[in-house]
Amino acid sequence: MASPICWRCLFHPSPRQTLRQATLRTPNIIYTPALAFSTTPTSHRNPLNTMQKTGAKIAPKKGTKTLIIGKKKHAAENRARRPAPGERKALRKRIVLSNVNALSVPTMQDIDGENMFDRGLEGKVLGLPSDLVDRLRAVEAFKSSQGWGLFSRPGTLMRRETLDMGELVAEMSLGDGTAKTVRKVVVGERGSGKSVMLLQAMSMAMLKGWTVINIPEVQDITLGHTPYQPLPGSSPTQYIQPAYLSLLLRQISTANPHLANIQLSQSPGHRDIPIPIPSNISLARLSSLGASDPNVAYPIFTLLVSEILAPGRPPVFFGLDGLAHAMQPGTGYTAPNMKPIHPHDLMILNWYLSFLSGKDSLPNGGIVMAATSQSNAPQIPALEVALSQLEGDRTTLAGQRVAKKERVPLMRYDERVFDALMNQKGNISVQRLAGLSKEEARGLVEYWARSGIVRERVSEGFVTEKWALSGGGVIGELERATVRMRV
Repeated sequence: MASPICWRCLFHPSPRQTLRQATLRTPNIIYTPALAFSTTPTSHRNPLNTMQKTGAKIAPKKGTKTLIIGKKKHAAENRARRPAPGERKALRKRIVLSNVNALSVPTMQDIDGENMFDRGLEGKVLGLPSDLVDRLRAVEAFKSSQGWGLFSRPGTLMRRETLDMGELVAEMSLGDGTAKTVRKVVVGERGSGKSVMLLQAMSMAMLKGWTVINIPEVQDITLGHTPYQPLPGSSPTQYIQPAYLSLLLRQISTANPHLANIQLSQSPGHRDIPIPIPSNISLARLSSLGASDPNVAYPIFTLLVSEILAPGRPPVFFGLDGLAHAMQPGTGYTAPNMKPIHPHDLMILNWYLSFLSGKDSLPNGGIVMAATSQSNAPQIPALEVALSQLEGDRTTLAGQRVAKKERVPLMRYDERVFDALMNQKGNISVQRLAGLSKEEARGLVEYWARSGIVRERVSEGFVTEKWALSGGGVIGELERATVRMRV
């Protein structure tokens, strides 16, 4: 029986195969098959008439992190004016000595040469005259952390130690022919008033017509940011700092106006001074010449010091703040052998320590006074042992006995510190400043109340509370607990 489908029909392509071959031969024609059956709602269907562009960013799924690499965004250009050289340092060391918003105290009297040792003024605050303030500002006696800007004018508390210093200065100013020299180191905890005590001593010396030379901060000498050079002919090698010496000469000429009435007593021809100096020049003019030119600051400084110490001159007050920086094992300066220079090898510190240790004397008498610092000071074991042995055994405010420190075996100490402080010629005395008494604290708080910065009623209970909170009358803590602390 013949098959209904002939063999020739089997070799003919079907319509579906014909359409597929036509699609492959014409690639420009896009074949879109019919959509299959789907249960997706119409609102959620993918649009067929939109096509994604090549390279377009697709939003990531919620909760996934993606790395987007794009163009680097440049930081916004800072168009603010940069501070000038030295502007930030001047702002940091700026001293404000008055406040127009504070109440003036009309009953406050000024300190002078007659009442600076009056025991009846113990616990009272005395004002500083305007001309004295200018001279103290010249020697940088004021510190930015002492709170002078809270009051209408500068004033100082006459505590027991201040009156003792006033009696000493008044006794040495009598001029009875005995040249007495007092060497003293002021110690105490932080905020006890060591720098203010140094300021009060300089104020009394200025009121009595003394010549005052002050090194306001030893760290400025040892930090390593001033030019220095070796001193020719010195053995061991000493290093001078011409820029700092010129600044010190300017302070001397400004703070000691009586030098304008004193002329040279010797000819400067034998000294190596590269500029001509008249023989009748005043000491104030001489110091101004050294202040204007750092290259001649050192020879003029040596000539000025020799004139100040000449017989018949006024007594001298040498002050220094930050003694620990002068006793550290090294400074920021380096010697030619690339080793740190010792502070005692710097000429200005070696000159001061020669008077403090007693190696050099003061022919006309005077006071050599140094103050330590607890807020910014390196730990020097040799200095602690030396000061403790000079002070001896002491008793604290709580009645506890503190024995003097001794050398610890196998610990390395700087012998140059002991040579400078424990010299037999020096006879250095150590004065420890403790807290104020309750009477002195009450007088100080009453002055704050009159100035308008304490609004509470100054009663016995209020003063006792603040005295206890300040650790027994530590003046820095008393100011913090009474003036600066607000509940």
